[in-house]
Amino acid sequence: MTNNPHIKGLKGILFVISAPSGAGKTSLTRALLKSVPGLHVSVSHTTRAPRPHEKPGADYHFVGEDEFQALVDQNRFLEHARIFDHRYGTSRTWVEEQLTDGKDIILEIDWQGARQVRKTMQDAVNVFILPPSLSALEKRLEGRGDEDEKIKRRMREAISEIEHYKEYDYLVVNDDFDKTLALLSAIFTAARHDYRLQRGYYEELVQELLRQGSNIR
Repeated sequence: MTNNPHIKGLKGILFVISAPSGAGKTSLTRALLKSVPGLHVSVSHTTRAPRPHEKPGADYHFVGEDEFQALVDQNRFLEHARIFDHRYGTSRTWVEEQLTDGKDIILEIDWQGARQVRKTMQDAVNVFILPPSLSALEKRLEGRGDEDEKIKRRMREAISEIEHYKEYDYLVVNDDFDKTLALLSAIFTAARHDYRLQRGYYEELVQELLRQGSNIR
């Protein structure tokens, strides 16, 4: 799916992807960015410290608690939430600018953030990634090398996250990575041709076609 620069009127689509920790959301998103042209991911603000491999401005905008709260007070976030002792937020201005420019944006956020986004972005396409089983999810978390208590906590959070599955438009089970990637790509491609999401563009096009057709009759 690519946004053709020669087609004027198409607006960018906001994709919200949520999943319990360990379900593969981040890996799938990275793969989507490589396989789907014209797709961009929002870089969130966070109060947690950067990990060794993370680059400020590329992976996250790392800010202090006071700066984060100031952005909240200024209504600068499209959504924000506290997750595992740290705060995360999505820049409202940046997302709106990208969508207006016709770019498709992915937000990797939890159910709390997704619920906030839906209040102001009714046209967002919401996707929830499910693990094939809780035992598979636990094995993935164990593979990260986390401590037992941290794994138990994330499993509890995973169950809480899964309980909100009905709030999403699409449910995708990540049992096989390549198949799941193909399914997500299909969802993204279909959304670009969704009349409900691109009503303005298609209404103008169809009316012009009908105007031209009136001369044939």
